[in-house]
Amino acid sequence: MPTQASGQPLVDLEVKDVRVIFKPIWEDLEEDVGYENLRFPKEIILLGGAPGAGKGTHTRFIMAARGLTCPPIVISDLLTTPAAEKIKAQGAMVGDKEVIGLLLRKLLEPQFRDGVVLDGFPRTQVQVECLKLLVDNINQLHNEHANTPLAIHFRRPTIHAMVLFVSESTSIARQLNRGREIAEHNRKVTETGVGKLIEQRTTDMSQETVRRRYRVFKEQTWNALTSLKQLYHYHFVNAEGPIQEVEENI
Repeated sequence: MPTQASGQPLVDLEVKDVRVIFKPIWEDLEEDVGYENLRFPKEIILLGGAPGAGKGTHTRFIMAARGLTCPPIVISDLLTTPAAEKIKAQGAMVGDKEVIGLLLRKLLEPQFRDGVVLDGFPRTQVQVECLKLLVDNINQLHNEHANTPLAIHFRRPTIHAMVLFVSESTSIARQLNRGREIAEHNRKVTETGVGKLIEQRTTDMSQETVRRRYRVFKEQTWNALTSLKQLYHYHFVNAEGPIQEVEENI
């Protein structure tokens, strides 16, 4: 749990009632784009895992295996407000309401109609419950349009949950190693003027922060991810080994 400067834990005041969160987001979406334009992907791949598990590394391989050509939706990239950036820099997670609101709008982009990989979603049980409501609403749209000329735009979604698992020691080592490699790369680019700078994650530069990120994953995200096995196609992947071995597991 994030703490104040005094060391006292912050009180979590975010609303946790799933319908209170989801209903106004859906209503705003319907009002903004129109009911007949609520057209979501026919396949959604939920890609989860601890920091350093290789979600970004293996996304391209997963997409190729499923025949997807659109870019993935990386949840952390959607959360770019100053407040969200501050939360992420501390190794904590941005609130569910903001995540769901941004994600639902993003999913409506035409490039994702055939399918999409969601990197880093869901991360909390509230997000799992909002996902269930979303799937219910998409199925309702499918039923309502089944015998109309618009039926092709409202297909029943197929949901895959893929969890890349690594131990705490592997997660910490990979995060810190990533931080060192990017820092060295950027140093060389700055000195020589050759190549492009790579964005440096501040969370990869601190032993304390990388440990906190794994702890947040275990305490807040792990149970949410494992609950998906009761709902959708579930794939648990050992991601401890080298890239080729993990791709074989995938």
